[in-house]
Amino acid sequence: MKRLVIMQPYLFPYIGYFQLMKAADEFVVYDNIEYTKKGWFNRNRILVNGKDCYFTFPLRKGSDFLHVKDRFLSDTWPEERIKLLNRIKEAYRKAPYFSDTFSIVEEIILFDEQNLFTFTLNSLNKLKVYLNLSCTLVVSSSIPIDHTLKSEDKVIAICKERRANAYINPSGGINLYQINRFNNEGINLGFLFPSEIKYTQFNNQFVPWLSIIDVLMFNSKDLTETYLSKGFKII
Repeated sequence: MKRLVIMQPYLFPYIGYFQLMKAADEFVVYDNIEYTKKGWFNRNRILVNGKDCYFTFPLRKGSDFLHVKDRFLSDTWPEERIKLLNRIKEAYRKAPYFSDTFSIVEEIILFDEQNLFTFTLNSLNKLKVYLNLSCTLVVSSSIPIDHTLKSEDKVIAICKERRANAYINPSGGINLYQINRFNNEGINLGFLFPSEIKYTQFNNQFVPWLSIIDVLMFNSKDLTETYLSKGFKII
């Protein structure tokens, strides 16, 4: 069975994103999807003084209707990224796995690219390798389908073109798709339900679902890898 997942391109996403990567044989990343300010395309959350705090990658001004692949990091990004690295360093310098984690985070943030999608795809590839994930990342616009299709129609078209007979979706999409429709196309529809992953964050009350940066700062790479497959179910 070939399992396929389709997701938007997120920067340093939460661990559930990587659980989906673990569940997939192919992981399709949308580049031809409209950028939205309320999404996770250029922001996420880390722990600062015991509370969740957003970090944002600044973008050049552009139309609200541009696709992610047509958005660019701002001209001030070369200076802003140093400030961001210093902010992460200050927040986590006493974390048990700071040294190893900061090394990969720094490598990703210093990547010399200002196209938002290219930058994000590089970060996902780097983290995929770091976490020993075997799925193949596929850029959505490279798949020869009718990209004007919407919702179920587009997902099914991508699955059929990639010859996938299983589609795994986050649990939040359980009301978006009809199992019978997928079954009629020879595709098994599954949903991933992550269980709570809890770990020590200094001496603070635990703040869940922060960026993967937080997970890696407080957990060894080996333990993080076990989180990707332990304690979640697909139905």
